[in-house]
Order: sequence, then structure tokens, then C-alpha cells
Amino acid sequence: MPPAHVLDLFVADGPLEPLAGGRGTSVRAGDLVLSPGHDVTQLAWLAFAQARLAVRLDEEVPRSIRLCLPVPARDGSLVVDGWAATRFEPGTTPCRDLAALRATAHLLHARLASAVPARPDALDLRTDQWAVAERLAYDGDAALRAAAERPEPGLGALVTALVAGLDDTDLGRDQLVHADLAGNVLLDADGIPFVIDLSLAWRSPLWAEAICVLDAVLWHGAARAALDDWRSGVERQAMLRAALFRIFSDQPCDVARYAALGLA
Repeated sequence: MPPAHVLDLFVADGPLEPLAGGRGTSVRAGDLVLSPGHDVTQLAWLAFAQARLAVRLDEEVPRSIRLCLPVPARDGSLVVDGWAATRFEPGTTPCRDLAALRATAHLLHARLASAVPARPDALDLRTDQWAVAERLAYDGDAALRAAAERPEPGLGALVTALVAGLDDTDLGRDQLVHADLAGNVLLDADGIPFVIDLSLAWRSPLWAEAICVLDAVLWHGAARAALDDWRSGVERQAMLRAALFRIFSDQPCDVARYAALGLA
């Protein structure tokens, strides 16, 4: 839970209510959602672009997709002791339909490509586990070395098999993508997708979509048959890198759960 001085700076009123979605660490306080684990060097560039895009999407008629709106603290800070705030959207429900999630991915990535056309330098400063895992997913040799240092039984063999399937297939143009969509799309009161908890990378949208499909199967009840379209061609290459990303970002990793998917 956020400490009292964080609540004070964000002028967060009302009882604290844990929220589902995201990484399960966000809380509602009045009309705000507070979430931990944020880096001010990232939000410094992201918040402005995110706010502009969120407002632009809300002004569209009809609306097709929405984005959470960042809220600064009363001293102008975007992050207070790792906590950041967005505006709470009432009447939302989690989106678990994979077709809707994939459609949301296409819409969001098209808008992000327009809103942030050049790669932000601040992405190079990230050292969190998701940034490290993203880099390993695109560097097979480094992935093998990193796997050898992990304690989970069978993880090394799984990573070796996934890396063996990689080739130099072009996954498409890199751009700003949301690398954690499956658990971060809500439906608002009108049924419009409402995207929260941006986890951004500069990679191919196909890779980000592969992560969405993988997460939906692993954690959100989607049928394993959803992976069938990702077992050959460029889609397979995207899925192999998505699996490597998730295996390394999960700490610890449920190796048996990934191995059972037969992706390698």
C-alpha cells in the first residue's frame, strides 16, 4: 500500500481498494489509481505523450480505444517514491476475449506509432527485469548465458530449445509497443477497450501481439489452440522471442507450464 506521504502528494482521498489487473499491485484511492514500481526517467517522457494520446482518443467519435490518463502529484512530480497515479475509470470490467485483445493491440500500436514516431533514448536506461528479459529475447547467446545462471530446474534446457529455433527472420518495423497487454485491457461502461499500466518497448508489434497471445493462454484462460497460428513462419519467430521474454521476466519461472505448450 502507498505510504501516507505518497497519498498526500497525490491528494488521494478515500479508502484504499486493491485493484485487479496489471501486476496486481495497484490500489484505488478516490478518483485515482496508484501503482508502484515506476521509474521517473521513463515517465518523464512517457507521461506527456500518454496524456496527449489519451485525450485525443477520448475526443474521437465514435471511440474505438481508450488509454489511462496520468496524473501528476501536487508538486508536479510524476513519481513519488516509485508510485505513479492515473485517473480511475469507473464501471470497467477485465477484457478476457483474445480476439478483442488482439484487435486492441492493433489499434493501440497504430496510435503509438503515430504519437511516438522516434525511439525514446530513455528506453536504454531501463534496468528492470522486463527490460533485461526483452534484451535477452533478442540475443540468443546472452539468453543461453543468463539461463545457465538461473536456479529453476529445466529452465536451461527449455531456453536452449527455444534459442535453437530462432533465425534472422524480420519481424517487421520496430516501434513503441505495449509488451503486457493481456492483463491490462479493461472494457469501459460502453464496452470500449481501456488500456492501463503501459509496459513499453521498442520492438515489432508482432512480437508484442505474440506476448499477448502467450499470456492469454498461460494465465487468462484462452484455449491452447490459440497458439496454432504461431507455430510456423514469422509468427513462430515472434512467439519464440515472446516465450524467451516471459521466461526471463518471470522470477521465478514456472518452467513446466511453458514446456507443456510445446513451443520449442
